[in-house]
Amino acid sequence: MRKQAVYVLALAGLISCGDADMSPDNPYAFEHPDNFPDPVYTFENNEITREGFELGRSLFYDPILSIDNSISCANCHQQVVAFSDPVHRFSRGVNDKAGFRNAPAIQNMAFQGDFFWDGGVKHLDFVPINAITSEVEMGETLAHVVGKLQNSEVYREKFVKAFGTSEINSQQVLHALSQFMNLMISSNSRYDKYVRNEGESLTAIELEGLSLFEKKCSSCHTTDLFTDGSFRNNGLDATFENDEGRERITELSDDRGKFKVPSLRNVELTSPYMHDGRFGTLEQVLNHYASQVKDSETLDPSLKAEVVPGISMTDDEKIKIIEFLKTLTDREFIKDSRFSRPRQ
Repeated sequence: MRKQAVYVLALAGLISCGDADMSPDNPYAFEHPDNFPDPVYTFENNEITREGFELGRSLFYDPILSIDNSISCANCHQQVVAFSDPVHRFSRGVNDKAGFRNAPAIQNMAFQGDFFWDGGVKHLDFVPINAITSEVEMGETLAHVVGKLQNSEVYREKFVKAFGTSEINSQQVLHALSQFMNLMISSNSRYDKYVRNEGESLTAIELEGLSLFEKKCSSCHTTDLFTDGSFRNNGLDATFENDEGRERITELSDDRGKFKVPSLRNVELTSPYMHDGRFGTLEQVLNHYASQVKDSETLDPSLKAEVVPGISMTDDEKIKIIEFLKTLTDREFIKDSRFSRPRQ
């Protein structure tokens, strides 16, 4: 079998079940939004602490994770756009190398069980490994990263505070990054405050858009995460010669052209859209679903039709749906100082 894009590490005690301390008075405790489903992250193995979170924050913004100390996680995941990449259709790494997919937004990671467009990783702790070791991203090895951190007096002190030891290992690096990402919860959009009865109201056009969204889009973009986490072929191409999607992982022809359904939270901010960043606007996205869906053997059944595949939408309905989607923008999240670049 072809090697999957999954790195399985023998890190003792990395995976188990549990929950986090949820103290509303502690800004470093995980808080479960009332309108969200249950988290799936294994907090029992990696409790969030202030010291661990701050270490993860430092690592997230530090190019020390790349082979030439030029690329950090924040290069492709910028807070102002919900930790997505607004600059490149195909995100770029060391030596200005280009990948073949657009970097997805980082938000509400604790509620996800599959990661990347093809689901090549099934636990948040393993997610950074792909970026660190990819030749077109950071081009590093975990062992070399650990060595660089071990040679840093500043980082040795940070690891002592976070994990009680200056003997740094890869598990600690990954756990710190997970602690940082697990607190990156986007749940305070106007829509959230509306559904939680927190004094927010939606306009008539936004409510019409919500109703249309529920009729035409919610079969894939379910729950208040606005994704069902599944992998689907949404008709971008008739064939997928350049990127087979989930088939790259499962090696099953039935998965050809299937990609993870992205969350629509903060979608107003996270262009370009689709796994390959081919669409620059939400209007283009809805035009695709209305009249440009390409039929193929693995096209999602929800898009199949006797005459023309896709989702029937008038121009007026598209406008209303987009107005609703804008209510999912969480301004508090993109301005939260906890997630910003730390001061040196």
